[in-house]
Amino acid sequence: MNRFIPYLVLLVAALWIGSSWMYPKAGPGEFDLTSFNRIPVLAGGRIKPFDTVARNSLLILSGKQTVRLSEGGKLSASHWLADVLFNPKKADSYPVFAVANQEVLGMFGWPQMDKKYCTYEELRQHIPKIDEEGKLVQEIEAPKRTPFHTAIFNLRNSLYLYQRLKSSIHEEGTVDFGKEIETYAAAVAAGAETLKAGSAPLDKERMALLRSAAARYENQSQFSYLMVVAPPAGGKEGDWLTTGAALMRVKSPDKIPASVAALADMGDAFRANNPAAFSKVTREYAGLLNIEHPEWVGRTSYELRFNQMQPFYHSMVLYVGAFLLACISWLCCPRGLRKSAFLLLMLALVVHSFGMFSRMYLQGRPPVTNLYSSAIFVGWGAVVLGLVLERLFRDGIGAASAGMVGFITLIIAHHLGSSGDTLEMMQAVLDSNIWLATHVVIITAGYSAMFLAGFLAIAYVVLGLFTRLLTRETAQKLTGMVYGIVCFATLFSFVGTVLGGIWADQSWGRFWGWDPKENGALLIVLWCALILHARWGGFIRQRGIMAMAIIGNAITAFSWFGVNMLGVGLHSYGFMDKAFPWLLGFVISQFVLMLLTRLPANLWRSFCNAPPKDVKAAGFLADSAPVAH
Repeated sequence: MNRFIPYLVLLVAALWIGSSWMYPKAGPGEFDLTSFNRIPVLAGGRIKPFDTVARNSLLILSGKQTVRLSEGGKLSASHWLADVLFNPKKADSYPVFAVANQEVLGMFGWPQMDKKYCTYEELRQHIPKIDEEGKLVQEIEAPKRTPFHTAIFNLRNSLYLYQRLKSSIHEEGTVDFGKEIETYAAAVAAGAETLKAGSAPLDKERMALLRSAAARYENQSQFSYLMVVAPPAGGKEGDWLTTGAALMRVKSPDKIPASVAALADMGDAFRANNPAAFSKVTREYAGLLNIEHPEWVGRTSYELRFNQMQPFYHSMVLYVGAFLLACISWLCCPRGLRKSAFLLLMLALVVHSFGMFSRMYLQGRPPVTNLYSSAIFVGWGAVVLGLVLERLFRDGIGAASAGMVGFITLIIAHHLGSSGDTLEMMQAVLDSNIWLATHVVIITAGYSAMFLAGFLAIAYVVLGLFTRLLTRETAQKLTGMVYGIVCFATLFSFVGTVLGGIWADQSWGRFWGWDPKENGALLIVLWCALILHARWGGFIRQRGIMAMAIIGNAITAFSWFGVNMLGVGLHSYGFMDKAFPWLLGFVISQFVLMLLTRLPANLWRSFCNAPPKDVKAAGFLADSAPVAH
């Protein structure tokens, strides 16, 4: 029976993953938001579905992808966006603006608390003050901003985004957009006929209507966040228009773009709380777009499926499960639980790979394009290497370490993704597929290896200090693992750094300029070389290589994130003030773990009663003395 347990665990996990693949179906009397979600629009320089716009916008405003209503219950991101676009008066009552700074709350005269979710109605009277303070903060460099500066600046940007979203279909306050555009188109046609016939000019009422409408549409065109009017069949991305710009080109009622007419009907039905009419128009419009632009609709439908599945969240959970199973296997049922951990880790990697390759398909780029995607790739690479180690040694250590690195890197990616669209336009310095596929991928693979080696070393310290599981054989295995992974990291870090120099020579006219990012990459290469030479020369043994591998975690973290936080150099585009305390805490923790490796043998639970030969083999005796080869 025990031999079936690993496959039962795998089956349950696979069913859980499979359940996320299904679209939620609209029930009787409910709005068909699935069809609405897949409709393509142009925003942020790329075509994306309404679902992505909703999720990313809500993340920026509140840090969440759902709205918790004041009266209880939750609202999906897509339903919230539909209210923002079609019924903004109702959307103004949703508590979606997160304010987590006590000084900002005090500025509004509100009770101080850790975090408050505000409605637009509550903030409306404070908007002039927020705008004034935000403009002042804009003149301050990001590294020099206080928490208050950052909070008020982010709130200003959130309000601006929200206001632009509300103007993406029509101006706020519009009641019957469908009737309005028909009246406008008829007035334009009548004016054209009058001019053509050379008769008397239009009456004052009609002229006033045209001037008023033209002014509103021009304003909407300039302020709109989304381009929602798709071009005719065969059009390109650059042909997308805002509703205002499209209406300015209308010559007669029968020339109203299908996108404008459909969105007007959708909005009128949504405001009237008519799910049947809304769903009918939405499905018909989605079908029309699928006929005229199958490639765009296919891509947005895939992105909707990707959003619905949330592969990185599911991978994160599976990595934790694999880590726990591997750890428990050291206490009981070693064979069954280790195999369960291995299979669960493989499933997590499959889901992780699906997410990563989906991003590549949607963006049309190699896997690493920004800090978010680098976290995705670092975890992926570490898990691949960890699975190889687990397959070779079958002791649960490779699975546990890979699971932990995979989980931590996806947690990092989750927090990096809270700033909005992670598939945004490329930084100019990175806009080269050739070098993204070589230098960036290779050097990021070096990060993966360094972190895996460091976490294997942490496993050595934890097992040795707090358990009796670090036997002589296990210690030797771990040393071999760390040594092999460091060799791998050395190769990839060195090659990646050289390729980076060649890229710099082509882009900036010099191979090396002592830029902070270049120095960080060089630090990793030098530290890897130092570890290997110290080992080859016999200056370090087991404890020594573990201590240096742990410090490698700190150096790699600094090269990966720290140099961006300096706010200087050609690679400072990833600055994040919120990440600095976490980076500092991680670096300090690694130095503490390194110091633990220097504790005497009698304080290590695995060696306090071990035979002298095992203690010596672990490198506790004459650890710094040269070893004859």
